[in-house]
Amino acid sequence: AFTAYNTRIVAPPHGSMLPMSPVRKNILMVACALGLLIPVVIIFICENMNTRVRGRKDLESVTVPFIGEIPLFTRKKKGIFRKKPQEVRAIVVKEGSRDIINEAFRVLRSNMDFMAGKDSSQNVFVLTSFNPGSGKSFLTMNIAMSFVIKKKKILVIDGDLRHGSTSSYVDSPKTGLSDYLGNRVSDWKEIIVKDGKYDNLHILPIGTVPPNPTELLEDGKLATLIGALRGEYDYIFIDCPPIDIVADTQIIEKLADRTLFVVRSGLLDRCMLPELENIYQEKRFKNLSVILNGTESAGGRYSYRYGYRYGYRYGYHNGYSSYYGSKAKMGGVNGWLSNNQ
Repeated sequence: AFTAYNTRIVAPPHGSMLPMSPVRKNILMVACALGLLIPVVIIFICENMNTRVRGRKDLESVTVPFIGEIPLFTRKKKGIFRKKPQEVRAIVVKEGSRDIINEAFRVLRSNMDFMAGKDSSQNVFVLTSFNPGSGKSFLTMNIAMSFVIKKKKILVIDGDLRHGSTSSYVDSPKTGLSDYLGNRVSDWKEIIVKDGKYDNLHILPIGTVPPNPTELLEDGKLATLIGALRGEYDYIFIDCPPIDIVADTQIIEKLADRTLFVVRSGLLDRCMLPELENIYQEKRFKNLSVILNGTESAGGRYSYRYGYRYGYRYGYHNGYSSYYGSKAKMGGVNGWLSNNQ
């Protein structure tokens, strides 16, 4: 037997054969939005939690004279997780070099010349900081080298009798300042070490690490030595330990004329800047001025690479090429170039 169904098609089925959910386009849009939002939030939180000095803008709250900014110098590639910045022992100032860090040291040298003026008796500088590892020895040697290239006679004294970081640049001789202050060496000329390449660069290492460095520095023999060295050199740079940790810097500073305070970017906490301002206002150090060291975006308000390279190359290529281009249109540039190549 056969029974027919009493059904009929009212409207034929229609629509896409694709699944209604999940919608791939919506998922991609949400993923892109989260991919942009999450890094922005993480960077914002990290920047707001970072209390370290990051650049020159952070120093605008202090009135201490600012004389120079040195970009970061490192031998290794930067990784994702960076450790505490360490002092690099290297002389990067080279005669005839035109890279970024050499130009930064030239600017610093010009500011120091202007600061010293024509008074040749004000030629003893001390370098200090709040933190160990701020780069004082690195700056001391490279500032000295920048003046040596200028044909100045320079003496670098390692005033950190506990560590002798500057002495390591000349392989840490066994006799030095501590031996002279301890009456084991009678003539200071015997402990002066001359640079192998530049005859006008002299270094006074610490020699034997003494058990009582503060007592040696408090002795009047150091003042006599500084007085004798003033007339022998155009500039004397003394690398001192951090302040408020030991009393050595306060003792040496009394014998100097100017104090260069090193602030290391990424190391010094910004809460220490009011203390630096108090030191300046109370005149605890003679002629205090600040050097910002280790900035990754140096050069004022703009990044150092962008500010220097863009300004220099744009001015040179566009300015001169447009001038020569206009001369070429008049037919007069070929002869000039052939005479001045």
